[in-house]
Amino acid sequence: MPVKPAKAMVLAAGLGVRMRPLTDRMPKPLVSVAGRPLLDHVLDKLAEAGVREAVVNVHYLPDQIIDHVATRAQPHVIISDERDVVLGTGGGVVKALPLLGNAPFFHVNADTLWIDGVRSNLARLAEAFDPSRMDILLLMAPTTSSIGYHGRGDYAMAADGALRKRKEHQVVPFVYAGVAIMSPAIFEGAPTGEFSLTKMFDRAGDQERLYGLRMDGVWMHVGTPDAIAAAEDAFLASVA
Repeated sequence: MPVKPAKAMVLAAGLGVRMRPLTDRMPKPLVSVAGRPLLDHVLDKLAEAGVREAVVNVHYLPDQIIDHVATRAQPHVIISDERDVVLGTGGGVVKALPLLGNAPFFHVNADTLWIDGVRSNLARLAEAFDPSRMDILLLMAPTTSSIGYHGRGDYAMAADGALRKRKEHQVVPFVYAGVAIMSPAIFEGAPTGEFSLTKMFDRAGDQERLYGLRMDGVWMHVGTPDAIAAAEDAFLASVA
């Protein structure tokens, strides 16, 4: 039986450069979409999925995030403070590993936003994660039905979920939706200091232990202020 991750890492340390001017005085995870900050959308979904503890890393305007989550009980939030150092998406996880423990954990970008289909995508990920075959399981959104995304995709996906990274001039059908389950073991021997999490994705891919799960629902790429309106329209349509 799969074991649901009880802990999560939420990446909230980014500068939110493309979200300016909204992020001149506010960290991107606190930008509001459909009446709630992006970070709360994520933490609410983690709570619904049974996550008891979420490690949230902070760097840019950290005190606003620390104050915002101080009273939250579900999940309980532990801050990984990176205000004096730049660690990148990978280095941030390495710093937080002592807080995350030895079991597989959810990993979520604080600024990712999605509408679940019939079932919770976090619950589906937990069911699909098989530690005997995989080190990382990514939630994959179809590029064609995602809102606000105009790139060439990140991965092609085999029938069994195995992922193959897009080559430079390729166009592939799936984009990483910023939600994953990871085994801490993949970080053994990881670089120190600043590095990107894609290095770990590549490592798992090289070992044929990188898999994907197709999202049930709609993923929204809220990268710029203009994208907020499209995301809010999608939310309104989903509850209509």
